[in-house]
Amino acid sequence: MDLNEIRKEIDTIDSELIKLLEKRMDCAKAVGEYKQAHGIPILDKERQQLILDKVSKKAEKYSSQLRFLFEDIMHVSRMSQNRIIGDSKFQDTIEQNIAQMPKGNVKVACQGIAGANSHIACNEFFDNCEPSFYKTFADVFDAVERGEAEFGVLPVENTSGGSVSAVYDLLMSHNFYIVSAKALDISHNLCALRQSTINDIEQVWSHPQALTQCATYIAKHDFTPIAHSNTAVAAKKVMEEKRLNCAAICSSVAAKEYGLQILESDIQDFNRSTTRFIVISKKPYISENANKISLCFNVPHEEGALSRVLNMFSLLGLNLTKIESRPMKNAEFDYLFYLDFTGNLRDKSVMDFLCTLSEEVEVFSFMGNYYED
Repeated sequence: MDLNEIRKEIDTIDSELIKLLEKRMDCAKAVGEYKQAHGIPILDKERQQLILDKVSKKAEKYSSQLRFLFEDIMHVSRMSQNRIIGDSKFQDTIEQNIAQMPKGNVKVACQGIAGANSHIACNEFFDNCEPSFYKTFADVFDAVERGEAEFGVLPVENTSGGSVSAVYDLLMSHNFYIVSAKALDISHNLCALRQSTINDIEQVWSHPQALTQCATYIAKHDFTPIAHSNTAVAAKKVMEEKRLNCAAICSSVAAKEYGLQILESDIQDFNRSTTRFIVISKKPYISENANKISLCFNVPHEEGALSRVLNMFSLLGLNLTKIESRPMKNAEFDYLFYLDFTGNLRDKSVMDFLCTLSEEVEVFSFMGNYYED
């Protein structure tokens, strides 16, 4: 057979497959209607395993490949059944909390002090807000938990330093939600007393991440790096201690706030350093223009388990923008997967997919559906 003849045979087979798969989906729909009428859960692991074992046994060739295809077919079938039943606990929670996030006249908790990058981000997120400042990320979460602030603003990712894992851990432990996100360009500047010159500087003070992002510049000038809890805190201490040989690595806003001069601008190792900030809340506000979803879940120790979940994102045309794993606490060699992807829960196919996923994994945490610039 030549190539054209082989392709014609494939086209014929595909036409037959389409008809058979449509019949199978009709049957899956009927099963969903029966389960709805009789209060039967969508996922039947024993039935699923039985089908997969039959496929493996009956397939004389390509056993593993066909088993993989059938797993995807059954996943799509369960999504269609979710659309029929529509009584997922996850869906109920979301539908009760679809609301527009307030943008002004709110209390907001920030890590650091006035002039810190989180403070700058806070002013980007909110109009006429009332910021309160806290020493640590955990303190920000505690403030929102106690009701001292309705929202918290925190960094979660940097183009050079990667994810701020402590914030993700706190999101999980507090069961809070991401309700907005924004990526801001961060400019690190060498700032000192107005009487100092660059030749006077022996020590540079800043947050450990800022020191890392400026490591090449620091090494070139043979400065001694000293870690502080925040870039703006470092700037304030330089002003308070009035040591001519000490400089802070901070923003121009912090330099102005604490009366320091900028000895040199944009000293970070990369021309562009971008930090992603989020707004956290106890309530999962979901606006009409929400375009990003964050999730955390685990998968069983089974061959292809993660791959099957990720395939569904591709099937639905959802763009994954972030994926990383983190070890589960109090579990040996078990991992949680953190995902960000484009989408809006008002899209029924997205809702059906997440309802299905929430019921098929042991750990599932919806971390927010929000708008990100």
